[in-house]
Amino acid sequence: MEALARPRIRGEGTTEAEWNGWPGLAQLPRIDARTLVPRGARAVVVAPHPDDEVLSVGGLLAQLNDEGDGDARVAVIAVTDGTASHPGSTEWPVERLAMQRPRESRLALRRLGLSIEPVRLGLPDGGLAPLRGTLAARLVSLLRPRDVVFTTWRGDGHPDHEATGQACALAAASAGARLVEVPVWGWHWARPGDARMPWQHAVRLDLDEDAVRRKRAAVQAFASQMWSDASTGAGPVLRATTIARAQRAYEVMFL
Repeated sequence: MEALARPRIRGEGTTEAEWNGWPGLAQLPRIDARTLVPRGARAVVVAPHPDDEVLSVGGLLAQLNDEGDGDARVAVIAVTDGTASHPGSTEWPVERLAMQRPRESRLALRRLGLSIEPVRLGLPDGGLAPLRGTLAARLVSLLRPRDVVFTTWRGDGHPDHEATGQACALAAASAGARLVEVPVWGWHWARPGDARMPWQHAVRLDLDEDAVRRKRAAVQAFASQMWSDASTGAGPVLRATTIARAQRAYEVMFL
């Protein structure tokens, strides 16, 4: 799947009412957690920023944990520490974010039922595009054959998301792992049936009630992203539409 000309991410984006009114989502082929991550395989989630691991596949991670031995079957790789989320802020300076956002990620994973510690690569938030090769090389050293790598879609519309997806594609091919791409910002700028989304590669993972509940709780762990910034006047980083999407009883992935 090739990256597209990058769409603009602005405003609140396409609402859940619009997405839920499109029959195409209900018609996507179903897949289950066991098929996505077979016994003996490991789910490796490569997140451009702290919160992407939950927004993309938090429900899958909860369901893998329910199957038993979740900590051994799941790894999370944090590409950046998310320190560019509040530019110019005195309330959330870079130094505070460097501590807070990894802390939020750990809390979110615990709420999914996982006690794992993400591997932190410490690459620059907002600066991944020129570092795709560096990121791919670092990922190859962390991946194993038979891993299933979940990451942000190469056409997602955010430069860090796209660069991470591209690096993961290279690393997975080199390591003998399988790549699964997940739209995060794509839901924001795309419209139901949008031809820019590779629906022909899409599958739908339905989530049980407990996985939905835990994913919702995990998203709430990202407190730094939930509130307006009084020092800059900026609104919440996680828009209301983004939070609403995280409450879905399913996740969509591109195989």
